[in-house]
Amino acid sequence: MPARSPAVSARSAWHDVPRLKVRRFAALAMAEAPALAEEILREIRREYPALPVVLDESGEPMALIGIRRAIEVFVQHLEHSEGRPTVPPGVFQEFGRGEGMGGRSLDALQAMYRMGVRLAWRRFAEIGQRVEIPPPAMYELVDAGYEYLDGLVDQSVRGYAEAAARRAGERLRLQRRLMELLLAERHRGDPADALAERAARVGWSLPAKVAVGVLLRPAREAVAPAVGQGVLLDMEYEQPRMVVPEPDAAGRPELLHRALTGWSGAIGPPVALADAAKSLRWALAAVRLMERGLLPGGEVLYCTEHTEALVLLQPEELIDDLALRCLAPLAHCGPTHGRRLAETLLAWLETRGGAPEVAARLGVHPQTVRYRLRQIRELWGDEIDDPDRRFELELVLRARRLRGQLGDARAHG
Repeated sequence: MPARSPAVSARSAWHDVPRLKVRRFAALAMAEAPALAEEILREIRREYPALPVVLDESGEPMALIGIRRAIEVFVQHLEHSEGRPTVPPGVFQEFGRGEGMGGRSLDALQAMYRMGVRLAWRRFAEIGQRVEIPPPAMYELVDAGYEYLDGLVDQSVRGYAEAAARRAGERLRLQRRLMELLLAERHRGDPADALAERAARVGWSLPAKVAVGVLLRPAREAVAPAVGQGVLLDMEYEQPRMVVPEPDAAGRPELLHRALTGWSGAIGPPVALADAAKSLRWALAAVRLMERGLLPGGEVLYCTEHTEALVLLQPEELIDDLALRCLAPLAHCGPTHGRRLAETLLAWLETRGGAPEVAARLGVHPQTVRYRLRQIRELWGDEIDDPDRRFELELVLRARRLRGQLGDARAHG
């Protein structure tokens, strides 16, 4: 709040009021404090009927205690005119805490405070007339009252912030439990009921489809990306995870792209809600390939756009074993010549064409291709015409190209 004029102090019109009048004013105001507090609370309840009533151990409303104590502290300050009035701790902070825990804003609470100040000023003005306090001193009293109000609001804001932090922490805890159940490979009991219950506690609508993302932190202290409402995000993992509801919904990809600028990682394929763990599995696989340099880094990839790499580079042992058997004829060709024959064979398998088409794909002379194709037929014999063997050869050769062990002839095509 903007700073106001200094409260009642030694150099003020209030200080010039004779001490006898000041003491009389303070005595009357202190005597009327209980009735004034009840009037203020009554008007607040009339204006805000939904205001919850919280009682202390003796059964007295906490709001009434806080208002009365605030009036008494302010009056005591007026009587002694020393320093600034000290805002009573606890009660007004608890008011703000209650608003925060209830998920409400502080607007209504501040309006109640302003109403209290107006009513208090009206009563103080009447007392001032009875005691014959000069108008300049009473005007100064108004300014001091609003400065005191600022202190009360500060107390409430502090309590509100504490409550908001607790609510945010509780929401993160509940959201983490929801994600743990959602991403579990196997569910115990009835997962549908458990998911619905946990989702309801964080206000998350169960979608028909989800995609699960795994992120690589750009830095350890990286701030959580603003992925938007509805996207579940857990930053506690070394590689943060997120659950994207309805990933193909209009505007969702663009929103994620903007929010994840500067991050890298992978988003798994869209799956049914019950299969979220499968989407996570593919996202983790893609991230592992990114870390090995087999998929491009520096951005968040979609697994659906890199299906070939994920399918061919994941079962490495099986592919390597298949390659050992399928490419055995190249074992005695030497590394350079063997690689050229392998690139030619792959281009031939992919184009299903003759020497001119393969030559165009490789960027070499057709006669060179004819020479290599004759060698390939000599090495593999009749097996090269078997559809199953050609399929296996194309699999292992594509996998080698993805690993960077073969040149990419498609660039020439």
